[in-house]
Amino acid sequence: MSAPVGPYTPIVRAGDLLVLSGQLGMLDGQMVAGGVVAETTQAIANIASLLESEGASLTDVVKTTVFLRHMRDFQIMNEAYVAAFGDHRPARSAFAVAELPMVALVEIEAWAYAPAGR
Repeated sequence: MSAPVGPYTPIVRAGDLLVLSGQLGMLDGQMVAGGVVAETTQAIANIASLLESEGASLTDVVKTTVFLRHMRDFQIMNEAYVAAFGDHRPARSAFAVAELPMVALVEIEAWAYAPAGR
């Protein structure tokens, strides 16, 4: 997991909710090579790592928002997304944006339900 690229907190607990800022496909401060699949896989790995820091996991995710640089990457992003989430299907929105930080192709934010002290 990399440090934030801006002045924000990567994960915030709000009662039983965990709100995760958008995660890029970054590892050790660098964008991963390999395009949309690699970036999606790493972004979700970063989400999983942040969740673990709060005693939660990907199965606790209830909502994601996926930002794509190009809508043409929707299907290959979906394949990597399903590979990472398995049978778990949180609610999701996905749309294209003009640009993403660090010239990323994908950014994913997430909300998780994870009661404190469970």
